[in-house]
Amino acid sequence: PLDNEEKTAAAKCTQTCLGELLSISDLECSLCIRMFFEPVTTPCGHTFCKECLERCLDHRPNCPLCKQSLREYLKAGSYNPTVLLQDIMLATFPAQLAERRELHQAEIAELSNLTKNIPIFVCTMSFPGIACPLHVFEPRYRLMIRRCQETGTRRFGMCIYENGKSFADYGCMLEIRQIELLADGRSLVDTIGRRRFRVLSRGHRDGYNTADIEYLEDKKVDGEELRELQCLHESTYSLAQRFCEHGDLASRHILMQHGPLPEKEEDIQALADGPTWCWWLISILPLDPSYQLNLFSTTSLRARLTQLQRILAALLQQPP
Repeated sequence: PLDNEEKTAAAKCTQTCLGELLSISDLECSLCIRMFFEPVTTPCGHTFCKECLERCLDHRPNCPLCKQSLREYLKAGSYNPTVLLQDIMLATFPAQLAERRELHQAEIAELSNLTKNIPIFVCTMSFPGIACPLHVFEPRYRLMIRRCQETGTRRFGMCIYENGKSFADYGCMLEIRQIELLADGRSLVDTIGRRRFRVLSRGHRDGYNTADIEYLEDKKVDGEELRELQCLHESTYSLAQRFCEHGDLASRHILMQHGPLPEKEEDIQALADGPTWCWWLISILPLDPSYQLNLFSTTSLRARLTQLQRILAALLQQPP
């Protein structure tokens, strides 16, 4: 058997031989024209960076070079790294590989920021503490969701479209709880609302919208004001219970879909966005999205409860 010195010498010889035979351009991805990062090889024998191939398959299930169908490959849903190629790169160009890895980590760090350039899904109203199931099929959103997974943040912003703007000035951070990947690359994504935010500026990245944001927080009150707020909270919650019990058939159908009215919180000011049951109610009531957005953007729990009380009173007075 070889001793350590002989092993080192053999490794150096391999590195020198490979280094003479290969140039850095032999190890470049034909899609991003950079050194391979996490190289994967398709059944038709072509090699790309894993991320580059995934982005191509978001658009069509064919090899980017020879156009052979990769439907079965896409269906399998896992891309195994080409280990031999990784070993060759590590042996011949360790410094360049380290540089490529650093570049990738810097890109991931940039994508992980949760106030600057956050990805925005422009689709529907979503609310703090409330589930928001999504069907993701557009290439730009497939990329966006994958990035949220890869960065580990598992979060993105949800805003509705608003006339004259690419999306509304207010939205909700969503957290991915579970993803069911379908055989053709589409996915069913189970998310839940987290914090509300205000959009400070808008941008784009690779086809999807982004925004710099600041988070919203309800104004805290105390003393007499808090006692009044608690009374208003109790009476509005009672109305909500009545509505859920005695609402019309359409409302009862909604309850079957959305589950029961959430319990009251002990401390109505504990959460930055106020009691979750309010958001649950706003999400099921037959309200215009622009009106929902109005309720959503207020940082006064009192104002939100007052509006809800008015709406519930009107709905409960309607003949069944």
